[in-house]
Amino acid sequence: MTATPPPPSSSSSLPRLLLLLSATTGLVDAASVLGLGKVFTANMTGNVVFLGFAAVGTPGFKVLPAVMALLAFMGGAWGAGKLARAHAALPLRRWLLRAAVVEGSLLLAAALVALTIDVAAQAPEAAVLTVIVLTGFAMGLRNATIRALKVPDLTTTVLTLTITGIAADQTGRSASPNFARRFAAVLSIFLGAALGAALLRFNLAVPLVVASILVVGSTALFARDPVSALPHKV
Repeated sequence: MTATPPPPSSSSSLPRLLLLLSATTGLVDAASVLGLGKVFTANMTGNVVFLGFAAVGTPGFKVLPAVMALLAFMGGAWGAGKLARAHAALPLRRWLLRAAVVEGSLLLAAALVALTIDVAAQAPEAAVLTVIVLTGFAMGLRNATIRALKVPDLTTTVLTLTITGIAADQTGRSASPNFARRFAAVLSIFLGAALGAALLRFNLAVPLVVASILVVGSTALFARDPVSALPHKV
């Protein structure tokens, strides 16, 4: 009798890939919040909060960038859903590599546009909004793709439930076996954000270029894992 192949989430390399992608979330949000005028393009919870601030005229917050980020993110998520369904029953690596190439290309395009932006003046506005749309679409695509993988505690963009699990599951006689994975997810985004903030001292484009390289490079490494040849199931 032939043994049933393990699901992708049991592979040791898939969680490592998702942790590296989590770090790119910190890079992208550092670029958007610190370089594009207080707007998230990877974290939509924070973006909705910022939109609420802007809606009542709170100084320093604008409605248009937040709305553009939300719409772009939703567009990326919609595209990711179609991409996932188109790759149903095909090798996992093919789906993830195509998603990574699209995401990486969008981040690289955003970096090229970012070269024209005066961060202090937040000008030209068209360039600022273009970078918001490109990175928002890229992160929507990523979020929906990772959601389809259904790997516990590694969404790569959202930490609220992860942090809740760290605290809530430490009650009782035995600690949760997922503590290390959850802590690593938090640490990855933290380190990515810190690195992104440091790289912004050089130029707004730099953290976006680094994020693009990490997305494509880490996914290409995962594609070498035999488990990535398993069929993708929607």
